Amino acid sequence: MKQKRISFGQGKGSLTHNNREFVADNVDPLRTSQNITFVRQPIGEAYEQLFAESTERYNARQKRNDRMIHGSYYEHLFGVKPSNTVRTAADKRKSFYEDVVQIGKMEDSGYGTEDFQLVADCLKEYMEGLQNRNPNFYVFNAVLHMDEATPHLHIDYIPIGHYKRGQDTQNGIAQALKEMGYGEGKQAIARWRAAEVEVLNAICLEHGIKPLAPEKARGTLEVEEYKEQRRQADELAEQNAQVEAKLGEKREILKAVKEKTAKLAEIDSIETGKTVFGGKVTVSQEDWQNVTDLARKEVASQKQTKKLRKERDEAVRERDELKAKLSAVSSKLASYKQAEEQKGIFTREDELSRNLKKAEAFISACGLSTDYQQYKYNSTTRKNVLE
Repeated sequence: MKQKRISFGQGKGSLTHNNREFVADNVDPLRTSQNITFVRQPIGEAYEQLFAESTERYNARQKRNDRMIHGSYYEHLFGVKPSNTVRTAADKRKSFYEDVVQIGKMEDSGYGTEDFQLVADCLKEYMEGLQNRNPNFYVFNAVLHMDEATPHLHIDYIPIGHYKRGQDTQNGIAQALKEMGYGEGKQAIARWRAAEVEVLNAICLEHGIKPLAPEKARGTLEVEEYKEQRRQADELAEQNAQVEAKLGEKREILKAVKEKTAKLAEIDSIETGKTVFGGKVTVSQEDWQNVTDLARKEVASQKQTKKLRKERDEAVRERDELKAKLSAVSSKLASYKQAEEQKGIFTREDELSRNLKKAEAFISACGLSTDYQQYKYNSTTRKNVLE
């Protein structure tokens, strides 16, 4: 049975990319017509369909105008007109969520491989049952991309939660997950993804694919950087596997040599007898031939054993070096991700420093009193530097 790794993780959420309103460098326009669109509804229309009635019910209960929702529910949450990219509200709610699902990788399931259409069929079957399995995730946009390196799904959905206080129907992923039976807390979304991966695993097995554990997300690495890091890691893993195979062969040969060497013990079983001419012994012609053959094999086996041990030691050294390189690449990936996460913090600190210097120059040029120094100290302490 073929083995393929499942990839199931959060996407960036760009509807213009998903719907090919612009074409990225990694897209083959000649194959775009092969993409499969399962659903494509404007997000503003989807919000109107899902929340307009509950907004009216909420407004009807309000006695004060300042507590009413004016305009659309989308604009009330995100302060802008409906957008094709993910917007985040003040309370951290997102306008929609995206998951990207893929089976296999470019080397074993990419365009031009025999399994390209097979994994696409599995993804199509998975997508067709998604909405029924998840009634609180309203899928308003979903497409299977066939025009990139490997078939993959982009699934965009709006979470629907029902509440006793406030508006009775709202965008709320925590409540949506709870209502679908995945509990509460930070692990609820992980439990949901795990359940969906199990569904995909069952589909893969039906199509003759043994699914491997899902890959970890690539974090903030750009696509090309991630692909290069993955290529290096895969190359090192392949080399490591080859060295391990060679070591196995050497072990088998050493085992055979030891077995041949053990036969030397047969010499002790040869019957001997003294002759009338002194202390010499006589053996049969057959036993003599066995002795000479075993002696020659012993000399040859000693040389072969020495050679094989040297080759084995060299293979072990190569294996250890490859493992160290593989570990270094993995560590580099983790460090890169951590650095990217911290980059935003450092950038904000640099900008803060530049703004402070500009303010000091302005104060100095205006000839203001030293009272500003105390103000600067207090303002800096409160993270309230002039911008």
